[in-house]
Amino acid sequence: SPAEINLRENDIVNMGMAEIADCPVILTGDIDRGGVFASLVGTIELLSEDEKQRVKGFIINKFRGDISLLKPGLDFLEKRTGVPVLGTIPYFKDIYIQEEDGVSLERLIPSGGNGKVDVAVIRLPHISNFTDFDPFEREPDVNLRYVNYGEKIGKADVVIIPGSKNTIDDLNYLHNSGHVREILKHHKNGGSVVGICGGYQMLGEYIADPYHIETSLESINGIGLLPVRTFIEKEKVTCQVRAKIHPSNRIFKNTDELTGYEIHMGRTELQDEKYMFEINQREEKQTSAPDGFMSADGRVWGTYIHGIFDNDGFRQDFIRQVKLAKGISVSSEAHVSLSFQELKETQYDRLAELVRNNIEMEAFYMIAGLK
Repeated sequence: SPAEINLRENDIVNMGMAEIADCPVILTGDIDRGGVFASLVGTIELLSEDEKQRVKGFIINKFRGDISLLKPGLDFLEKRTGVPVLGTIPYFKDIYIQEEDGVSLERLIPSGGNGKVDVAVIRLPHISNFTDFDPFEREPDVNLRYVNYGEKIGKADVVIIPGSKNTIDDLNYLHNSGHVREILKHHKNGGSVVGICGGYQMLGEYIADPYHIETSLESINGIGLLPVRTFIEKEKVTCQVRAKIHPSNRIFKNTDELTGYEIHMGRTELQDEKYMFEINQREEKQTSAPDGFMSADGRVWGTYIHGIFDNDGFRQDFIRQVKLAKGISVSSEAHVSLSFQELKETQYDRLAELVRNNIEMEAFYMIAGLK
């Protein structure tokens, strides 16, 4: 909201950003939640006079039903505020757009795959970047599910520990919930274990927090499946990366260049040089930095790279490795060619078309200074 009074002084993402960029504002309201007219009118009332002058239009989002029944409300809104309604976007469920991180955790439900490969993601209390696993939802041979508190991991082929907004708290959760015992048993029985970012840190010997960034503890024991040690640092790493399979990695040898991103505050030291990846570019700078670790048999690995499973070749190579470990023949199977990036682009195009068809584009272009 651009009218959060208590946050206004330091606002740099809502109305504050519009002021920095000196640009017009279009205010969008979610009618599906109810009270959209009160929300839009109330927002305008709480803005300063200068801020009100920036608002050039309204858009009503997530409308269901007969648009003619909404017209009296739209007329009232325009008359009361003097701001035109540019359009009404209908509610949809048939366009696949990834969720904003942390907004919709209720969507973490089983994918309903046929179960050839069963992937269990631990739903940590502070889970982050859960879209890392969206590509598995589109793989026909994968059953993706999330393990909540009190639930058993069960007979998974792969257990994934995801990223975390508070790694030490979530590692404590894994210990106290009994999930660590289950993960160790799963590994002992031949299952695969993967850690992404915070999950990678948890798979190590311990996590130290010398500056008490996350906790008052000096350190906490990890799960102990990887010979790595992590130190929480003050500076946060946030960057886009390009990488390749590290030359020491003999398992995933058919994968081309990978893309993803890093966002973490930890530095992980390896006790052995069985790296998972080699990062060759951070943002626009060329580099040569090892990332992650893989056990000798390939059944346990971790990485700091988010979005790693968006890479089609790597994801499908990973699924093939799990199938081989289960004794499923892959040579006779038809190769399923799914480009997750193409899927996302197609869905963005569909969303753009929906928006174009339901708002006054000429007015929008005029407001944006494009005509």
